[in-house]
Amino acid sequence: MPSLTRRLGTTGAVMALAASGLLFGTASPASAAAGCYGPECNGRNPADTSCANDARTIDTTWTQVELRYSPSCRAAWARRVGGINGGTDTLWVENSKGTAYSVDVPSNASGNYFTAMVDDKDLWARACDNLGSDGGYNCTSKY
Repeated sequence: MPSLTRRLGTTGAVMALAASGLLFGTASPASAAAGCYGPECNGRNPADTSCANDARTIDTTWTQVELRYSPSCRAAWARRVGGINGGTDTLWVENSKGTAYSVDVPSNASGNYFTAMVDDKDLWARACDNLGSDGGYNCTSKY
């Protein structure tokens, strides 16, 4: 009988360790939470990390381009909610180190479009879009 009790106790301990992730070496929630931080976020898709989870809109242009910022990741990106009418538009995000990423939004597009992220740790970032044939551009404030 002690042998059965010992086996059940051992099996229970192994199952508890496996359930907690300690036995198989899975990442803890804290290490998997952000996915990147500051410079590690350069060029990464915010939707592929948890950076989008705590993102907030810092500023919006009159052409509906948003500067999005994640405090946990210390990263920023440009986003357009909804489409455009007319010609192709280009959105971009840039930071004060000169890092920039862009995305083209096709004519008569719908849905959300966003750029890759830039490092915003101890830097400023802003989101911009071109104004088509006018040759100008429109940007959010720097944050």
